[in-house]
Formats: sequence, structure tokens, C-alpha cells
Amino acid sequence: MPAIAPPQPEARRRLIVPGANALNIAVVVVAALYFGREVLVPIALAALLSFVLAPAVRLLQGWRFGRGPAVVAVVALAFTVLFGLTGVMVREIDGLARDLPSYEATMLRKIETLRGAAVESRTLKRAADMFGRLGRALDSAPKEEPAAAGSATAAEAIQAQGRAKAAAAAKTSDENRLANRSPDGELMPVPVEIRQPLPGPLSTVRNLVDPLLYPLATTGIILVFVIFILVQREDLRNRLIRLAGSHDLQRTTAAIDDAARRLSRMFLLQLAINSGFGVVIAIGLVVIGVPSAVLWGMLAAVLRFVPYVGGLIAAGLPLMLAAAVDPGWTMFLGTLVLFVVVEPLVGQVVEPLVYGRNTGLSPIAVILSATFWAWVWGPVGLIMAVPLTICLVVLGRHVDQLEFLDVLLGDRPPLTPPETFYQRLLSSDPDEAAERAEIFLKANPLSRYYDEVAIEGLRLAQLDAARGVLDQTRIDGICQAGEQLIEDLADADEMPPGAVVAPPPEAGIALCLPGPGAFDPLAAMMLTQVLGKYGLQTRRGAPDALAGARIGELDFDGVTTVCLCYLDPSMRIHIRYAVRRIRHLAPDVRVLLACWAPLDAAADAARVNADAEAVTLRDAARFCLEAAPEAETVGPLPARAVS
Repeated sequence: MPAIAPPQPEARRRLIVPGANALNIAVVVVAALYFGREVLVPIALAALLSFVLAPAVRLLQGWRFGRGPAVVAVVALAFTVLFGLTGVMVREIDGLARDLPSYEATMLRKIETLRGAAVESRTLKRAADMFGRLGRALDSAPKEEPAAAGSATAAEAIQAQGRAKAAAAAKTSDENRLANRSPDGELMPVPVEIRQPLPGPLSTVRNLVDPLLYPLATTGIILVFVIFILVQREDLRNRLIRLAGSHDLQRTTAAIDDAARRLSRMFLLQLAINSGFGVVIAIGLVVIGVPSAVLWGMLAAVLRFVPYVGGLIAAGLPLMLAAAVDPGWTMFLGTLVLFVVVEPLVGQVVEPLVYGRNTGLSPIAVILSATFWAWVWGPVGLIMAVPLTICLVVLGRHVDQLEFLDVLLGDRPPLTPPETFYQRLLSSDPDEAAERAEIFLKANPLSRYYDEVAIEGLRLAQLDAARGVLDQTRIDGICQAGEQLIEDLADADEMPPGAVVAPPPEAGIALCLPGPGAFDPLAAMMLTQVLGKYGLQTRRGAPDALAGARIGELDFDGVTTVCLCYLDPSMRIHIRYAVRRIRHLAPDVRVLLACWAPLDAAADAARVNADAEAVTLRDAARFCLEAAPEAETVGPLPARAVS
């Protein structure tokens, strides 16, 4: 009886392309992020800051504080710390600006030293000569006279203007015309000088206040939003639940609460780690002797939020300053060693120990997110890129409508291992499938890989073949790739080192017969290989061994166990017929139904008159070993009996 219905003509498959509405929405969202950054950046900063402060608010509430007082206390403390750090940074920058001129002589000496070392290099010499000529040309250009002496006072300027007016009034109009004529009688241009009026008190105040308006306004918006987000946290959560779908309140609420807790913990730990990094850098620079060490430590803590290159950027300015301050190179080398040691130590040791191996983002997603947010929001977006993208990925994992964000940006594999296995066989690429199998086999036995990955992948292929979406060429390609993969895994380990299974020579032979399905021979090949790992003698029947009259040609000489391998559990009529014929031809053999489906093994075996049914390869190995009573078994085998 045929196992699969005759293949139908392959259905025409259309690639579903997102409609114009989705594209329009994406364009509108990006445009809103770009043109609305003046408002959206403070809101995003407030949201991220609220994640960091939420644990402290909950802690105070646990100490019998009300929601309002707890929020006000935490926010006031946080912004006091921020303002204090900003004041320290401004003071350090001011001190550095005053000290920079004193480092000019050291830098000039080092430049001369480097120039002398490179004088024998023709390329460098030509470049130096070119820049020298350019500098001389610029120096020889006419320089514009200053509008007024910087030391002149307002009174002196007024007196000078009065004297100029008196001198001009003393001349007659004829003298003026003659004075502005050339020797040949042509009129000469009269020089005109434009002077800006002296700034008044209001202009001075405005010039002082204007640069402070934007930072103060941004800080005020952040402060207001942080307070309202923390106070209205539950209301915002309920609104998000409504947007995500209120048909399953329990699942949605649990998912959003879990996501909020995880984000709070991760952002808080990231802030703590980066702050610790900045403290270590500051202390190291103080020991080395680099000026403004506190400033460089604070910048290192902030810039480390920038993925991949943040540490390199943070090291640039201290290295340049160390080269400018120290007449030698000791300070420069010490600063370089400090960053080279501390940055990898924090990134490769501390972070994995504190919050896992990664942030939940794929490496390409980190680069793309940094590029996108830097383009949309500038330097602030570059610093916020990873936290913002993590928020989007977490939403994608818990909100069905946003699942595409997790698929595009998350670090979880887009395909399950069985799907990847099937896809690689479809592409006739057994080499990549073997590479993935070797990674899996480093910590797992061969039978587990076959059970959890390969068999499940073949079941996907079986379903596609039954639906008629695989033509014979595709089926043959999958079978050839599968056979090559199984041969490549012939040396894989099935049992832990030291475990031995040694049946006596008279234990008999296990005959593995594939069902009539297109991919049943691959399953029989896997079972034969695994049984051989346990020291059993095996034989594998031809793909059509159970077809019609061919079953009568089977050789049962020395066979103690017959294993019928089926990927399709619905073929009970064919299985029953095959078992009945085997019982008639070899009454003394034990029949195992190796049907890889999580069904009721005992009931199905009884219905088809088999001795037992195995749903895993290790179950099949145990049954075959039990068919040889004198076999010695040392090493772990499944605890569950199948007979």
C-alpha cells in the first residue's frame, strides 16, 4: 500500500510583500523620530532613567513610603547626583582649558623629535615640505587689520570717533574731492569701516542665558517625565496591555511585568558596570599622573554605552593629553596599558559574570541600531542605541504584533534546529548541517541529535512531501544530502568515555527495515548507526524491502530483532500488514515498531501486534539489547523500558 499520495503539481507560491501601508507607516515613524527629536530624546531618556530608578522606588515603598514621597525622594537624589557630576565635569574642563597652553612646549619638542626621526623617509619628507610651503603661503597672505584694539575702552573709542569727525569737518568739499582723486583725475573709492555697537546689559544677559536654555529645558522635560512615569507606572502598564491585546490578561500581564523587571535589572547593572569602569580608569590615571583624571573617568563611563568603539573613543583624549604632558613616553604607555587591560577585562569577564554572555541582540543588530539612532538623534542616539534596541527586542518577545522586532534584532536563532536541518538539506548543503551537528554533539550523544534535530527535520520534510510541495528532484536531493550527513557523523560518540556495551557474538542481528515513506530509509540508516555504537550487529534493508512481494525476499538468518522504521505515525494499516507478514516468515524474531512520534507506545504496539514501540533511538537500542539476554551492559541507558 503506498505510503504517500501521488505528488500533486507543486502549488504556486506567492511571496507576500508588505503593502504600501506598512511602508508608509515606517516612513512616518522614521520621519517623526528625526524631526521630533527635540521632544522625543528627553522622553526616551526619561523612560530609560525610570527603568533604572524603579527598583529604588519599589524598595522605598516596601519600607512603608507612599508612592508620591518615594518617587520624589528617589528622583531628587538621582538628579542631585547628576547635577553634582555635571558640576565636577565643568570644573575639570575649565581647569584643563587653563592648563593646556603650558603643554605646548612639550608637544612642539615631541613633534620635532618625530620629524627628525622621519627625515630620512622620502614620502614623509615630501609631505612635510608640502605642508611647509602651504604654511608659508598662508603666512604671506595680507592680513586684515583689527577693527579696534582689544584694550581700548569705550570712552577712548568715543573720543577717537569725535576727533575723526572734527578733522573731516575742517576740510572743504573741494579738498575731499581732490583727496579722493587719482593723479589722472579719476575718483578713488572711499574706505568704509563697519563698527558693531557696544553690547548693552540686556544683550550681555541674553548671550549668557541662550546657551543654557536648551540644556535646562531638556533637563526640565526629563525631570517631569521621570516623575510621571514612576507615579503612573501601573496605568502605563495597563495601557500597554490594552495595546498588546487584552484577550489573555494573565499572559500579557506576566510578560510585561517580567520584561519591565528584566529591563530594570539589566539597565541598572549596565550603569553600575560602566560607572565602575569609569572609577577604575580615573584611579588608574591618577596613579599614572594624567591631568584631569576625574574628567576622563566620567567620559569613559558615558562613552562605554557606545557599542564596540566606546572604549576606544574614551581612550583617545587621555592618550593625547599624556603625550602632551610627559616629556617622555612613560605616561602615554601607562595610559595605553591601562585601557588595553581594563576594557577587555570588563567586557569579557565582568559583564558575562554579571548579566550573561550577551545583551540579547545579534552583533549585526548592535551595529545597525547604533548607525540608525546616531543618524536620527546624533551623539545622544549613539549612546542610547543599545538600551533602546533592547527595549524593542523585549517588546517583540512578549507582544505578538511586534514579534518581527525580535526576529530581526534578537540573538535567538530565527529557525529552530530541526528547521535549520531541513533547510540545509533542501539547499543540498550537508556540510553546514554537519558543522551544526558537531557543535550539538560536543555536549550530547549522537542519538539525542538524531532524535531532537534530524528526525524532527525529516518529519517536516515528510509533511511537505505529503502535501505535494516537494517534487521528486527535491526529495532525491534531500535523501542524498541526508546520507552524506549520516556518513560524516559515523565517528560521533554515543556514550560517555569509559562506557562499554559488549553483547556476545551469539546475540543475533538487528534488522532495520525502512517504511515506504520517502525519508524512512534515512531514519533506518540513523537507527542502524546508533545500534552499531552499542556493539550490536545490524543489517539495513532496501528502501522497498516492505513493498508487496519484496517482503518475502527478506533474509532472516541470524536475525533476533526486526526494527520497522516509520516517520509517519498514521500508516497503521501498512504497519499492521508488515508485522503480520514478518510474523509469518520469522515467528521467533521480536518486532520493534520504531515510529518517531510521541504516542501511546504500548497501545499502538498492541494494535499492530508488535512487541514494543520505541519513540527514541535510545529506546530502540535498549529493546535490541534486551533481545540478547547474555549481553553485558555498562554505561547509561534510558531508564524507561519499552517492552
